[in-house]
Amino acid sequence: MKALLVLTWKSAWARKTSLILAVLSIAVSLTLLLGVDIVRKQAKNSFLNTISQTDLIVGARSGPMNLLLYSVFRIGNATNNISYDSFQKISNDPKVKWTIPLSLGDSHRGFRVVGTNQDYFSYFRYADKRSLSFAQGKQFSDLYDAVIGVEVAKKLGYKLGDEIVLSHGTISTEFAEHDDKPFKISGILAATGTPVDRSVHVSLEAIEAIHIDWRSGARSSLKIDAEKARKFGLKPKTVTAFMLGLKKRTQTFVVQRKINEYTQEPLLAIIPGSTLTDLWRTLGQFEKILLGVSILVLLSGLLSMLIMLLSTLNERRREMAILRAVGAHAHQVIVLFMVETLLILAVGTIVALGLLYSLLFVLKPILLDQYGFSINIGWLDTEQFLMILLIFIMGLLFSLIPGIIAYRNSLQDGLTLKF
Repeated sequence: MKALLVLTWKSAWARKTSLILAVLSIAVSLTLLLGVDIVRKQAKNSFLNTISQTDLIVGARSGPMNLLLYSVFRIGNATNNISYDSFQKISNDPKVKWTIPLSLGDSHRGFRVVGTNQDYFSYFRYADKRSLSFAQGKQFSDLYDAVIGVEVAKKLGYKLGDEIVLSHGTISTEFAEHDDKPFKISGILAATGTPVDRSVHVSLEAIEAIHIDWRSGARSSLKIDAEKARKFGLKPKTVTAFMLGLKKRTQTFVVQRKINEYTQEPLLAIIPGSTLTDLWRTLGQFEKILLGVSILVLLSGLLSMLIMLLSTLNERRREMAILRAVGAHAHQVIVLFMVETLLILAVGTIVALGLLYSLLFVLKPILLDQYGFSINIGWLDTEQFLMILLIFIMGLLFSLIPGIIAYRNSLQDGLTLKF
């Protein structure tokens, strides 16, 4: 066996250029396959863990997907608002442990503004029951305090104490700015990898204050400055949606049914985990296509290796004939090709893993900074190890083709080369 390994190495080294090309082909293909698989799995986990420990999300009656998109992902807009009285009535239900109100509809330079209260920082959870924490500063306490996500701070270069102006609606224009009531940044949240990073948070009272002299989506002739607004009763009249947690999760369906049958106004309560899964099934078709393309690229890499082995058969006729002449058995000729294939696959896999982890380390801060998507770099999972094993099995099966051809030709060709 040792002699066979030495022979394989010397034979491969004699064709090192084609061997290196085959190794690179396998390495690039495997890197793409594993990279896509890691990213798609972590993207799915990140997507499904955008919100955690929230039993229900309540909004005006529309579609479950729409409610999830605007309340959690800040995408789209609500069809209607919920009266604050209804919010308070449901919050006071004995089965409800906590609620987080959300008032949406304003923005700041392309980032969504979220009106809420202190319970947002106490009860909001994401990923594996992680709570929000502050990279700098603290929660809003003054009427015109704002807490921003880390991505807002990085993109716009903000720091604690900077003044910002909110805009009416989701598109910032000169005529829609609440420039008479500027806010001061009191806190910057730590990175979460969720839409929280791309949000500006203010109090519900602040949302009332900036709209106190607005009517029908436009500023009225009655101008009330920031200090005068403080003297008005700023109790919210409506909220866009709210999240709630129950004292007992076994009561989720009971409370959901009760809210969906609410008689004072049409409401919709959704279970975020279930709706997230349904939404991923809709949006997750692309990742399946991408994985399919990666598999095809890997197959092309294996075929390239097979073509390389087949293309060298003519050059190796004398080598195979000499081996047979000195007493090499048929299976040893075939094993020679199998060992050579294993060598290519082993080196290709090592190169692929080195390339893969290097790319992940480079891309991790870029993805977090640009897209709020965090990659956890760890060992390959069982499924990915099985992928590599399957590749080795397929490679060995492919190697049988040139091995059998070389064995059959070795006796026919003899020691004479044909021109």
